[in-house]
Parts: sequence; structure tokens; C-alpha cells
Amino acid sequence: MRSGLLRFEDWTDPVPPVEREVVSLTEDARADLPPLLFVPGLGHGAWAFADHWLPQAASRGYAAHAVTPRPGGDLRAHVHDVVQVAASLPRQAVLVGQGAGALVVAYAMGRYPVRAAVLAAPVMDGWPTLGAALRINPFGTLPALFGGRLRLSRKQLFGPEMPAEDAQQHLDRIVARPRRELVMHDPAPRPVGDPPVLVIGSPDDRVVPRTSLDRTATRYGGAPLLFPGMGHDLMLDVARAEPIEAILDWLDKTLGDQGTS
Repeated sequence: MRSGLLRFEDWTDPVPPVEREVVSLTEDARADLPPLLFVPGLGHGAWAFADHWLPQAASRGYAAHAVTPRPGGDLRAHVHDVVQVAASLPRQAVLVGQGAGALVVAYAMGRYPVRAAVLAAPVMDGWPTLGAALRINPFGTLPALFGGRLRLSRKQLFGPEMPAEDAQQHLDRIVARPRRELVMHDPAPRPVGDPPVLVIGSPDDRVVPRTSLDRTATRYGGAPLLFPGMGHDLMLDVARAEPIEAILDWLDKTLGDQGTS
């Protein structure tokens, strides 16, 4: 799905408008910092960032927003929604995508000139991710191959320190129906304007193999920032404060080096 073809498809077959859910914390935002827009992964919503990463970003002076992907939408529709929300913000935004949301952000960067981007535990290589799911959680994954619901497991999303009760509360909120295009898709387009991109993840992630994480980071010109012991859902796991603080530190340094706009 090259960006030129995507735009032609948007003109000839427009994405239907929807009312998008966006959760925002902006009361203490500093005027010299760009807004952050968080994009959740498969089956997750803005709720996945609302309790922890949004408040931490807001406490550091960033206007923090999280969008819930439209239910049932395809990759093109989700990219459209993210671009539309980002374009509606008063300043050029930083996009932060987690899991399959990182794939959406990667495509969105081909259409929207981000100030910077963060790809957290990015699901960019569909086949290795599917293979890992079949090995770790075959009974939860196989029904999804035939149109059923994907039932993710505690072992897939969280590290061993996550209490079972807390993990189950999160799992109960996830409604995931994977689509073929998450496995079979063209490479994401080149970002507009060559923005700085940070790739983070865990070597113990059971959704994204380490080799995939390394490939994604190499594509964007760096090495991944790693958080050992954590699972795929970095924003919900026990040590969730560490990744977001590292993201914010990176943004402070990167944006400071760029100068304010």
C-alpha cells in the first residue's frame, strides 16, 4: 500500500466519516512543546494509555491525547483517523504507536509531517508475529485465522511480574479481530520530512520477535531501546513508567536539539 496509491484510493473511495474517541489531558500543557498523540494496538483503545502514559506525559508539560481506532476499520481507515486527529491539533504532533498501532503510525508518517515519532513494540513484520502467536498461544490464535476472535493471553502481553488479577482486567477489555492486511501488507512509505523516530521494545516480548524489532529500528536509522523483563503491552505492564519516561527524555533531548517551533 504505497502512499500514492493510498491517496488515489482516498479520492476515489473515501473513508467514511466517524465520530472518533479521543482522550486528552491538556490543562498543564506548555506552549513550547508539541502535542503527543498515542495510537493503541490491536483490540486496545485510548483506555490503554489513559491511566498511566497520558498523565505522565501531561506531568512533563506535553498536551497528551490518545485515539481509539474505529471498530471494524481496516488499516487505511485507521491511518486516515490518525492523520485527521493529528491534523486537528493546534501544533505539529508527535505520534506514539504501540503494537499494531505502530504500523498505523508508520503509514501515517507517509502522509502527515510528524514532529517526531515513537514505535513501541511495533508489529511491522506480520509473518514472524503470526508465527510467534501460534507458538505461544495456539488455541487463542487459530480461531482468528478463520474469522473468529483473537484471544490474547497474559503470557503474550505481560511480563512475569504482572499480577494475574490485573492482567485479566486488561484482557477482558481487549476485543481483537485481526485482519489479513496486518500480515500481508506493503512496507510503510518513507516518512515525510525525515523526522526523528525512536523504536522501543522488550527482548522478552512474545508478540514481536527480537529480530523484527531490530529490523524496524534499523529501517529508521538506529537501534531499539530495550526494556528487559517487560511484555508486549509496555504501557500497561508493571514497569510501565520506565518506557514512557525514556520516551519523554528522548523527546526533550531531540526536540531541544531541533529547537522549538
